[in-house]
Formats: sequence, structure tokens, C-alpha cells
Amino acid sequence: MKAKGTTTTADIGLIGLAVMGENLALNMESKGFSVAVYNRTAAKTEHFVSGRGAGKKFTGCYSLAEMAAVLSRPRKVFIMVKAGEAVDETIEQLLAVLEKGDVIIDGGNSNYQDTIRRNAYVESKGLLYVGTGVSGGEEGALKGPSIMPGGSPAAWPLVKPLLRAIAAKTKKGVACCQWIGENGAGHFVKMVHNGIEYGDMQLICETYDLMKHLLALSHDEMGNLFEKWNKRKLSSYLIEITRDIVRYKDSDGEPLLEKILDTAGQKGTGKWTAIAALDLGAPLTLIGEAVFGRCLSAAKTERVKAAQIISGPRIARLYDTLKETFTKDLEKALYAAKVVSYAQGFLLMRAAAKEHKWNLNYGGIALTWRGGCIIRSAFLDRIKNAFDKNPDLENLLLDPFFARVIEDAQPSWRRVLHMAVHNGIPIPAFSSGLSYLDAYRRKWLPANLLQAQRDYFGAHTYERVDRPRGEFFHTDWTGHGGDATASAYTV
Repeated sequence: MKAKGTTTTADIGLIGLAVMGENLALNMESKGFSVAVYNRTAAKTEHFVSGRGAGKKFTGCYSLAEMAAVLSRPRKVFIMVKAGEAVDETIEQLLAVLEKGDVIIDGGNSNYQDTIRRNAYVESKGLLYVGTGVSGGEEGALKGPSIMPGGSPAAWPLVKPLLRAIAAKTKKGVACCQWIGENGAGHFVKMVHNGIEYGDMQLICETYDLMKHLLALSHDEMGNLFEKWNKRKLSSYLIEITRDIVRYKDSDGEPLLEKILDTAGQKGTGKWTAIAALDLGAPLTLIGEAVFGRCLSAAKTERVKAAQIISGPRIARLYDTLKETFTKDLEKALYAAKVVSYAQGFLLMRAAAKEHKWNLNYGGIALTWRGGCIIRSAFLDRIKNAFDKNPDLENLLLDPFFARVIEDAQPSWRRVLHMAVHNGIPIPAFSSGLSYLDAYRRKWLPANLLQAQRDYFGAHTYERVDRPRGEFFHTDWTGHGGDATASAYTV
């Protein structure tokens, strides 16, 4: 088959016509760009150009050579295929038909380490590479997603008009698309976005658990509460859709939510975020608990068995007179825990920037997430303001605004945890967030004992409070350990 469509030249090529690819192609065309589309299965390409793409500025291509022939130079090709080997295979095929100076853009959920490798490889062949996070799901892809590009700096001027045109816009008309940094920076930031998304979702799920079992609210009452919160400081996409979900009725008039099996799935980006945090030594505790929460939910058979064997406290539902007070506490606790989750996410990005020598604009990242993506919320304006005031801010919790939020919310947060623990309701994300806060705000932690233990069994040495930092000591704790010490002392 030969290329088929309404244009003889195209501004951009797009490979992969699954739902996200199709919607991105339609988004591009709606913004005035002509698009050459290709799918490994020819029937899929034919179906698109004669269906949703009929009569529009699309060229259906049935080989990558055909696509290369119709693209204006320097060529720009957007890949939307499954992360992993499929991306590497597509890159190899493109290198055979593209020329020096052309741009390959990976818009999938690739691991940032793969993107670092691919960026170096493609540049070694004389082409430019962009690894870009795209967030917003099917609707975002069609109407305007959050876009997080990184890679070859020379590629940014070439792809900037297109990416900013198709990106979501803030209320002030600013595109939710900022250049993130070199090689894997874009995909790293998208990965952290997804990790924060895990944390947000887990916190909301724990909130729902408390509403259902401690407050004994009906689903309509839950919906009303989420609707109220969505008009205040918790205003966000995830609160908005949770309002709709808890209200949704099945065909029999009963809440559909209670008919959904309580086992959560995951695609891996949350796990990658937790692994990156461990590799970089960043305390991503709340997001880590969110990942483990999904893992624990998957052990449904074991949990059902454990429920018959292991007892716990009986849930004592709150009296109506206490519900209003607890609801206010819950709103404050959710907001404060969300602050900690984002603080940890930005802390991880700071650690990665130091490791990979990226010059990340944290305020710009917050702006990029302000619209189109899953974690979009009014709250992100506050984060942008914090980094605009102090680009070198070490931790969001040190910003005056967020410090006041935490100070005000602490009593409520602790009361929520007390009630949950007293009634045996698991709230791992709420709990880990507060534990992190308590550890972060303390001048002293019991790690001195831990370091003494390491020195006792492994001669790992320690530093002393009465000597300058950087001087290391070892004690022969048993009297027969000798003077030899281990070489590793990592803080």
C-alpha cells in the first residue's frame, strides 16, 4: 500500500495508533499541524485515516520509509509505542530512514535510564532525541496534556512550537509544557509525577475508608463532601473524579464503587519512583507506602484468610455530634499529607538533578503540572510561588506558606491518626507522611545507636559530635576486634 491522505508533506510523524497515539494525532491536527501517521498493523492505519482522521490533514503511511519521504525537514517523529524493547526497535528502524539533524521523540512512559541511554545513542548517529513525559490520559491527549520534554537541547527549538501548541493551558494561557533538561530529565520528572499521583490516590482512598467505616457516610454524603473540598484548597482533578465515582450508581441503583474488587493494579512508574529514591538516598516514604499499599491490596486471598484468623479492634463509629469536627480534621490532614508527598517528590528531583547534573526549574515543573495532567490542582500554584521566591529552596516544608499549613494542620492530622489506629483502620500514607514530618523537624534522631551497631558488627566507623565532621572513628567494642575498619561510610 502507498501513503494515503490529504497532504503531500507533513509537519510531524506519529508512530503508534493506540488510544493515546490517535488522540495526540487528532490534537496535533486540530492545532493546525499536518500529521503523517503509521502503525505496525496496516489495518489500524487505514482504519484511522478513513475513520476519525477522514477529511483532515493526515497522511496514512504504510512504511517508515514512506513517512520519512513526506515529512518536512528537519524531520520530527513522535513515537507512541509500548515502553521497552518496542521503543528500541522503532528507533533502529527510524535511524535507517532518517538523516542527521532529524528529531526522534519518545512520548511513552519510558524508564528515564533507558532514555539517557537512547539519547546518547541517537546523538552518536547525528540525530536529536527527546524523551518526553505526557500526562493526562486519553482526554488529555486529545484536548491538551501536560508535557515534560527533555533530551537533546538543540531539539527544543524544533519541537517547542508543536509541543506547546498541543499542551494544556493554564487559566492565564500559559502552556503546561516547559523544557525540563538534558537526556532523561523529562522522563524522570514524568516518573516522579506518577509517583506523586500514587501518593495522592492512596491518601484519597484512605480518606474514603475513614468516611465509610468511621463516619458511616452514605455515598451521596461522601460525594457532597468531596464536592465541597473541591471548591476549597483541595481543589484538584483527583478530588473531582472521586466525587463522581462515589456518587455513581450501577444499573440496579446501588453504588458501583462497592461492586469493584479491592485489588489495585499498577504499570510500574510508581515502583520506578520508589527504586530511584532508594538509589539516590531520598526519603520518599509516603509514595513508597502508596506503592506497597497496591501490592498489599493484590494479596486479596491472603487478606480474606487473615481476616478470619487475626483479630483487631472493633470499629466504633463516631456519634453524629463528632462527625463535623472529624470531617474538618480530615480535610486538614489530607491537605497536609499532600504537602509532604509533594515535598518528598521535589526532594527526589533535587537529588536526581545533583546526580545527573540537570538544571531543573522546579517552579516551571509545578507550572507544567498545573493543567492537563492527573495531579493537576490549584495547590501547584503555591508550589510554583515557593520556588519562584526561592529557586534554591531545599524542601517545600521550609517555605513560609507550607510551614504555616503544616503547623496549623498538625493537631488535626494527629487526631485523625489516633482515631484510625484506635479503630484498626489502616492509613499507611497518612501515617508515613506524619512520621516523616516528625523526623524531619527533629534536631536529633537515634541514628547514633544505629551507627554504633554498624561499627560493632562491621567496623563501619562513626563520626563524633565533639569532633569536626569528616573525622571517622572505630571502637573495639569487644576488646578483641582489632584495628581494621570497613571502607564504606555513607551518609
